[in-house]
Amino acid sequence: MTTCEVWGDRLQGLIDGELDAAHAAEVEAHLATCADCAADYGAALQLRGALRAEAVYARAPDRLLARLDAAVSAATAPVSLRKPAARPRERAFWAVGGAGAALLACAALVLGLVPVMQTADLEHELVASHVRSQLAGHLIDVATSNQHVVKPWFGGKTDFSPPVVDLVDRGFPIVGGRLDYLDGRTVAAVVYRRGRHVINLFIWPDAHPLGPGEAKPGDGYTLLHWTHGGMTFWAVSDVAEPDLETFRSLLQARTPG
Repeated sequence: MTTCEVWGDRLQGLIDGELDAAHAAEVEAHLATCADCAADYGAALQLRGALRAEAVYARAPDRLLARLDAAVSAATAPVSLRKPAARPRERAFWAVGGAGAALLACAALVLGLVPVMQTADLEHELVASHVRSQLAGHLIDVATSNQHVVKPWFGGKTDFSPPVVDLVDRGFPIVGGRLDYLDGRTVAAVVYRRGRHVINLFIWPDAHPLGPGEAKPGDGYTLLHWTHGGMTFWAVSDVAEPDLETFRSLLQARTPG
């Protein structure tokens, strides 16, 4: 375990996605200067990746189990005594129907919660990457305002070709691009500015968006996401929300495909 005992709990919180953006950035800044903690962090991420790859799942939290129990109880509750007794065949039908309703209720509850939990984890990663890119001096790998330079730069570095759209005429100039790592894969990050604010646009192949199109995780950050042409897009910034909405609308209108 890490020799920096004071960072132990915080490091675990970062791994588990339990830190807000500010504290996550603080731990990540420490990782950049501490080889021991960085090694522990990398080992923990490798273990998590191996567990996910082997489809090993942790026990559901108690509050989720409680909600499942409540759903089953509600679905299998006895019919009011004021209703006439059902004939034998009817009783058999409703018994099966009640069990089916319970299963459907459980499935709906689980399927409804899993995307929310997955999205929350991803949102944390996105904000942490946005903050880290500015704190660690790794905002861009290729510095240019030319979309025709940024797009081919990703060639051979990713297994997809991210669309790069020039919005300088609408007040959102490109400042460059970089590689990032999110949700277990390498992604493209195209960096824009709006005045003094940085907008990180993360792009990777995925035609199935998770959760709502907008999220506000706190600390003044807003996340917007959408899909287009088999790609998923996440815009992250502390810029004014109307400006970020305009940014998304412009990209949706100008992105080819």
